[in-house]
Amino acid sequence: MFSRRRVSRRASSNICCIRRELLESVMEASRHSLPNEFAAGLAARGDTITEMIIIPATRSNFHSASFNYHSILGSFSAVGTVHSHPSGYIIPSAPDLRLFSSVGRVHIIVGYPFGEDSWAAFRKDGTRTELRVV
Repeated sequence: MFSRRRVSRRASSNICCIRRELLESVMEASRHSLPNEFAAGLAARGDTITEMIIIPATRSNFHSASFNYHSILGSFSAVGTVHSHPSGYIIPSAPDLRLFSSVGRVHIIVGYPFGEDSWAAFRKDGTRTELRVV
């Protein structure tokens, strides 16, 4: 009689939001990683980024964080990456832009002092995009 509608846990192709709790967790992890960079994958449900994907064997120093991004591609909910810039400069570097074009649809850079106004989101092509905090 009634059909059950399946609710998809997969990420939408149009990411527009990030959970406040997740953004706070990213900022905290970035503070704890100082003076080195912090890096993780991002996962979404629907149109909202909801969690970090901790990537095994991530290496970081003050200038960069490196990881095998193929390890996050297996997650159907993976939509991009997040990493910190301890310098506070939240503009993508040339290596950031290469990463953005290789994996995911949305990427976040957080910068020192890791507050609510010290982050930015970018599309795959490196152009800035807005994410609503929910």
